[in-house]
Amino acid sequence: MLVPAKRNFFNDFMVSPFDAFFDTPQATGKTSFGLMKTDIKETDTDFELTIDLPGMKKENITANIADGYLEVSAETKHETEEDDKNGSFLRKERFEGKCSRKFYVGDEVDEDGISAQFDNGTLKIMVPKRTAPAPEPKKSIAIEG
Repeated sequence: MLVPAKRNFFNDFMVSPFDAFFDTPQATGKTSFGLMKTDIKETDTDFELTIDLPGMKKENITANIADGYLEVSAETKHETEEDDKNGSFLRKERFEGKCSRKFYVGDEVDEDGISAQFDNGTLKIMVPKRTAPAPEPKKSIAIEG
């Protein structure tokens, strides 16, 4: 994804900056329809991502941030045999495999303050905005002469 070098990340868009930069989920495995549905909410102090990950376990989910991108990955595997003593599957629609999604967050967020919580198939990630530094006080310059 190409992003202009001098972009004011938070003020350039009519909608949330995440809208312009989030990709579609990438999945390898069986049936990826409706995977990793995400809601993104902006508050005065942070962005809140709520990602649906039904059937996933916490230990199979990873979240990383690098080069201005937040990447969330998950993997699931159903431990059933294709054929068992009661018959064989005619159709399997439950997702099985790996999926990932990237969100461009830029450099105007506090990477050290990012937190995540997984509960009941829902991953919530809090991405705090970097607070603007206080303006430096004016310095008086002595004029000689």
